[in-house]
Amino acid sequence: MQNFRRLAVWHKAHSLLVRIHRHIKLFRREYSNIRSQLRRAAESVPANIVEGCGRQSQKEFANYLQNAISSANEVEYELLQARDYGLLTPHDWEALTADVIEIRRMLFGLVKKVRADILREEPSRIGRRAKQRRQQ
Repeated sequence: MQNFRRLAVWHKAHSLLVRIHRHIKLFRREYSNIRSQLRRAAESVPANIVEGCGRQSQKEFANYLQNAISSANEVEYELLQARDYGLLTPHDWEALTADVIEIRRMLFGLVKKVRADILREEPSRIGRRAKQRRQQ
């Protein structure tokens, strides 16, 4: 179990969510579907990080981080749609998309680290089990 507030990727994802909310409030009414999809996907990135931090195992944490990556992919696509429909300026789209790409890169790095930690723990766990069986 980890404290999500200590993760730089969570801070960046939360900041992006707040910025996206400011932009989508300005979307015209007929684009409410894009607004809704973008909001939900943007909320899902930091929420998955938080939820994963509350799990007991590193494997579960890695799975939630993978879900956050998937949501970041969706955010990137929804931002592209918003740009193409003229809901975001090219400048705003570039800035938001750059942050999504950075968050996704950070998430990939964290997943890699968590999975490496899992692999390092496995041999010691297997060794403890074998030792326990021999003692029985």
